[in-house]
Amino acid sequence: MLGALRKWFAGNASPNAPRVPDGERVFAIGDIHGRLDLFEALEAAIEAEDRRRGPARTTIILLGDLIDRGPDSPGVLALAQRWQQRQQACGREMHILMGNHEEMLLGALDKIETLRHFVQYGGRETILSFGIDEKVYASASWEELQAAMRKSIAREWVDFILSFKASHRVGDYTFVHAGIRPGVALDAQSPGDLRWIREPFLSSEQDHGSMIVHGHTITESPQLRRNRIGIDTGAYLTGRLTALVLEGADKALLSTVVNDNTISVCLER
Repeated sequence: MLGALRKWFAGNASPNAPRVPDGERVFAIGDIHGRLDLFEALEAAIEAEDRRRGPARTTIILLGDLIDRGPDSPGVLALAQRWQQRQQACGREMHILMGNHEEMLLGALDKIETLRHFVQYGGRETILSFGIDEKVYASASWEELQAAMRKSIAREWVDFILSFKASHRVGDYTFVHAGIRPGVALDAQSPGDLRWIREPFLSSEQDHGSMIVHGHTITESPQLRRNRIGIDTGAYLTGRLTALVLEGADKALLSTVVNDNTISVCLER
């Protein structure tokens, strides 16, 4: 992996390398999945790195799947909301994309079948983190569980999640949660593909007309391909939450990593 990173960073100087517009800087964060501890540490690391680099029009992008699997989905949502409000108050941009897990949560509030699917894929932790007692969760029928969720999950959080975007583009980069449908124009992509797709996107080698930055599919280390960059490093499983840093044609990786119950920051340039 170290060799691949060196080759990738060496390619930053290529005249054909994708770039963000001059004077702009982007920090894109992969799937958080309820790991408030890692998210708090990465927020602080990003703020410090942004200051270290000097003045720029800085944009923060969360690639979706803020919730589920990890222990504190409400805490992650609250931090994301506060950070976005601070960014906006300073005249800076922060865009939050909707992942398939946010889509499932919204659907679970309305449809029992979606609730079953939601629980199967990490929703249990989210439900409990919103204050539903574990004994109530264990004994409730699907209908009772749905009613308890509607009562426990404040409308504020539903509205916040509904505000999440499907995608965002900066310069030569397009940011999505899962990927895109190869061969389909970027402005014609379906929300379902943007939030759920794996194949044929992951194995596609074609030029998509933009460098695609995505999460959704967990890999041990960031996936660095000529047409896509995957940064879901499985925070809830591995203890590593990764951000991609973009400025001009330069790229870097900023991560928060748990080692022996201590969170450290790693910057790879």
